[in-house]
Amino acid sequence: MKFSEPGHEVEVVVVGAGQAGLSGAYHLRRAGWEPGRDFVVLDGSPHPGGAWQFRWPTLTYGRVHAMNALPGMALTGADPERPSAEVIGEYFAAYERAFGLRVRRPVRVRAVREAGNGRLRVETDAGVWTARALINATGTWERPFWPRVPGQEAFTGRQLHTSRYRGPESFAGERVVVVGGGTSAVQHLLEISRVAAATTWVTRREPVFTDGPFDEEQGRAAVALVAERVRDGLPPRSVVSVTGLPLTEEMRRARESGVLRRLPMFDRITPGGVVWDDGRAVAADSIVWATGFRAALGHLAPLGLREAGGGIRLEGTRVVRDPRIHLVGYGPSASTVGANRAGRAAVRGLRALLSSGSVRGPAPTPEEAAEAA
Repeated sequence: MKFSEPGHEVEVVVVGAGQAGLSGAYHLRRAGWEPGRDFVVLDGSPHPGGAWQFRWPTLTYGRVHAMNALPGMALTGADPERPSAEVIGEYFAAYERAFGLRVRRPVRVRAVREAGNGRLRVETDAGVWTARALINATGTWERPFWPRVPGQEAFTGRQLHTSRYRGPESFAGERVVVVGGGTSAVQHLLEISRVAAATTWVTRREPVFTDGPFDEEQGRAAVALVAERVRDGLPPRSVVSVTGLPLTEEMRRARESGVLRRLPMFDRITPGGVVWDDGRAVAADSIVWATGFRAALGHLAPLGLREAGGGIRLEGTRVVRDPRIHLVGYGPSASTVGANRAGRAAVRGLRALLSSGSVRGPAPTPEEAAEAA
């Protein structure tokens, strides 16, 4: 579907319709903003579901780590054996319909620039919108991170990133090296080890396994560590990177059997495998890079929001360099529960900002104005 007529004017543009974007849209709607008139949600993905729609089929809903429902609508009765892409995609689609959010897709935002008169110009492949403010919820899925290692181009086997992983079947009978210390790397390794001839797990840092429930206090402490980097204008680390790996029974068995025996990062890649400077070598047919993602913020580059440290400095969700821009699902709000809270906080901040000028929009309550200050 194309929306190519020029000069769309709204008060707020929401970029992205994953968990954070839908949360922001919900709170805009709840505050009295009308979809299509006062705000618009632009999503570059082909279907509802955010990044979940691209997850591998063997990642069933029952294996999803800490999925929180969107605000205002519970996710109940889901079959834990169904692919998470299907369950969450259907849930997001139902959510968009239930609240009449009128998400426009696929619409890819190419650049956000100054439009003059205090407005922002949002340039897309489906036309141009101008707005007084922007909630950015583009996540990370479109920026997979590939570490650079000497000899990488000479490898004669297959290399793929988590973003292109579709399940273990294609690795049957192969010698596979899995690189990465996060939850996705462990999930890939456990699956692939059942069909591969051999697997090797490689991480830059020694993995930290956490035994027992991850409680609210630990969660707050982890988020605080990520938030500190964002306040300092540094690129954020993921929340998961500071929480460690929750040790499940399946992982415990894999550690006992040797599947989850970690090796340090190799130093070079050869045509037939990977090698370390101490002389160790592992032959490989495939290398799986489960090395994470980076924030997809290239479209905001014309606004010059980055600090000297390479990140974007935030106060809450508000960009310090430009209070018209709120980043949700970024840094400390990258978890699903964090994204929900960030959507609400962004809307409160924008109501305070927009009501202070000559723009249409519901005035904030005194409590919201104080919270956004």
